[in-house]
Amino acid sequence: MPIRKPVLNPPFNIVRASHAVLDVRDLSASRAFYVDCLGYLVTEENREAIYLRAVEERNHHSIVLRKGMAPSVEALGFKVASEEDLDRAAFWFARKGLPTSFPEVPHQGRTLRTCDTLGMPLDFYARMDQVPSMLRKYAAYQGARIQRIDHLNCFTPDVQTSYDFYADLGFRLTEYTETDDPDPKLWAVWMHRKGNVHDLAFTNGRGPRLHHIGVWTASALDILHICDVMASSGFLANMERGPGRHGISNAFFLYTRDPDGHRVELFTSDYLTVDPDLEPLRWSLQDPQRQTLWGHPAPRSWFEEGSAFAGTPVHEPVLEAQPIVAR
Repeated sequence: MPIRKPVLNPPFNIVRASHAVLDVRDLSASRAFYVDCLGYLVTEENREAIYLRAVEERNHHSIVLRKGMAPSVEALGFKVASEEDLDRAAFWFARKGLPTSFPEVPHQGRTLRTCDTLGMPLDFYARMDQVPSMLRKYAAYQGARIQRIDHLNCFTPDVQTSYDFYADLGFRLTEYTETDDPDPKLWAVWMHRKGNVHDLAFTNGRGPRLHHIGVWTASALDILHICDVMASSGFLANMERGPGRHGISNAFFLYTRDPDGHRVELFTSDYLTVDPDLEPLRWSLQDPQRQTLWGHPAPRSWFEEGSAFAGTPVHEPVLEAQPIVAR
């Protein structure tokens, strides 16, 4: 069986997915998409970077847009519970033969920079500069009225390898897709730390690459509202898929693409997963409702296109793709 019992006492305590650092070619164009359209709040900006947060967030940023020559992802960020957990993380990664360094990162405390066994770049930190939450400042709500970052979804060339790596770190499986062979193979996994369906997900595909940043809205009406906003503000073509509802996670969703092709999922209405004895939900690879409970099937771009990690080679998947695409 490719899945196993959760690790309830991991080597260090990861709290949640925290942020993503994206390289973009034109900060002005990216600002128009994230701020003027989606409604992100600007915590700080300069000629080289824009730091964004959503209305509920107290951390300085959950998305960093950095000016770059080509679109890429510099790092995926995770918050750990303490400085001691950061030291334990550095020890664990070094013992695995993976790179460890502590670069100076603006607006964060001590930050461990490393990668997983497939090369996906990871940042871990315990402290970030704090800013006022705008949750009760309703005049600040614009666009999709995004509340907070929810998850990071990635293509991996080997789902089993990615699952095993992050399961060792205490990520608990909530749902998974596997083949129906006598010797079943994992096709995709949804794993969490914070108590809902996922902080981190992996799907079979060319990778490692970032598939999307998932951000939480308070209701499905916020997602319907942003459809109207995008259709009337010059961003209609940036709507890639949805609105609709996934079978997996029960999420009401809309997938959008920024001017550089980075994908953002507007997401709501999943469920609580805090019980340590929660049984993961299995989906057959042949069940079309796993990806679309209702709504139009995904376009081919949703299965094939993703954001490369800077300096990380991309590998072909070990399993052959079997997408159910829109015609």
